[in-house]
Amino acid sequence: MNTEMAGNIAVLAARRERLAIVSTFDKLCGIAAYTHALERQLADVFDVTIFDLDQDLLRSRHRGVRRLADRHIRDICAAIGSFDAVNIQFEYGTLGRRAKDIVRRFRWLVTAAPRLSVTFHTFNRPAGPQVLDLLSTLLQGKVRHAVEAIAAWRRNRILSLRVTSALRRAQARKIVAAIVHTRRDAFEARHLNRLDRVIDHPLAFLSAAEADAIARRTTRRQFPLLDDLPSEAKLVGVFGFISDYKGFGTVIRALHHLPESYHLLIFGGTHPNEIQPHRAIHPNIASLLRDGHVDATLYEQILTNSGPPRIGLALDAERQLSDLLSIHPRDLSNRIHFMGAPDDDEFLGGMAICDVAVFPYLEVGQSSSGPISQALELGCRVVASRTRTFLQLAKYHPNRIEFFDIGNHLELAGRIASRPQYAERTAPRYNVETNKLVYLTANSAIPNATSWRPSRRQAAKPRRSATRPD
Repeated sequence: MNTEMAGNIAVLAARRERLAIVSTFDKLCGIAAYTHALERQLADVFDVTIFDLDQDLLRSRHRGVRRLADRHIRDICAAIGSFDAVNIQFEYGTLGRRAKDIVRRFRWLVTAAPRLSVTFHTFNRPAGPQVLDLLSTLLQGKVRHAVEAIAAWRRNRILSLRVTSALRRAQARKIVAAIVHTRRDAFEARHLNRLDRVIDHPLAFLSAAEADAIARRTTRRQFPLLDDLPSEAKLVGVFGFISDYKGFGTVIRALHHLPESYHLLIFGGTHPNEIQPHRAIHPNIASLLRDGHVDATLYEQILTNSGPPRIGLALDAERQLSDLLSIHPRDLSNRIHFMGAPDDDEFLGGMAICDVAVFPYLEVGQSSSGPISQALELGCRVVASRTRTFLQLAKYHPNRIEFFDIGNHLELAGRIASRPQYAERTAPRYNVETNKLVYLTANSAIPNATSWRPSRRQAAKPRRSATRPD
């Protein structure tokens, strides 16, 4: 299907069709941020209504609350039946914690929808158990770890097989489409899961006009925490809630190998769901502080090293003992800036002021990342770890992402300090307009509207980076 056909879908309709989007709408969730953007993008082609998935109900383990969560889904099912089409912004965890709960609630939504599209933000793959790893774990006496690994494998298998089988059965009696964010996921959905109507498109949030407006209006002066930085400071940014898989520690370790003019800005904080009573500091934040030797002394560093000291210490009472107890010479506290958990405007503005936006994620099997898509739309210089997800994203945005190996902080430091690999940055060929065509195609009543690609006429012209004043 070409773009002209997709555009005609809206022309042929006598009225704007009613589209129900079933999604979490809590702003703390990345899917919710995408749904907010999608609501704006589709407002002129659909009459959009959002059905918010209540996460307090759906993610509860309490039996009574789980019954209330089932009723919550039933109420949504009763409402969406009157719409022309339904889209589910689907992440397994947004429908519950237990696999059986997730599958049951998903099937109810599939049955209730007249026409259905499902946007997979994660596309699980059934995989066999890692037998050798399990045996090794058991031989080490780590029985609990082995039991947890078996439970995770079983959960993944149930979800990956039963969710797609529900769609496969539904497509025999009504129009069903799957929207995925990588070509690898599209191949598996189409050929391994035998879904008939599959469309792939990366996440898209900002129009060119919105991105340009953010770049023009944002300056460092809007961030009081940066007031003391010299104008020549180079700003390296990382973005999102602080979590192990984000790999922020890799950037801090890289900072040790960069000139003192480089400063790290961390736009994000502890996720509210991770806040626990009586915990003095979250382990993830404590780990970042250790990586930066914040408030550490040489003496403390020696004590925290495993095993006996490998060096002999001969100290006098004045000079050398004073050196040992003074602030660690590699303390980065003056070059690491925790910017807190900003709202959407500050989050995007933070990207706009950075000289480099870094995404040092670990490989966790995710299919998409909202922040890196937003950074590309803003025209930022983007450096990312070589995960499967980011390699897939680069196929949609060629010559835009500079890569380094996961966890290789020395390579990352060299990449940040070097001149940009891609001097000319073009506006994304896959953007909010092509994303709009995807949702028109996926939710249309036209049979066999299954594939499309942006036409060459939509190829973006070279885009100059906006001048960002200090």
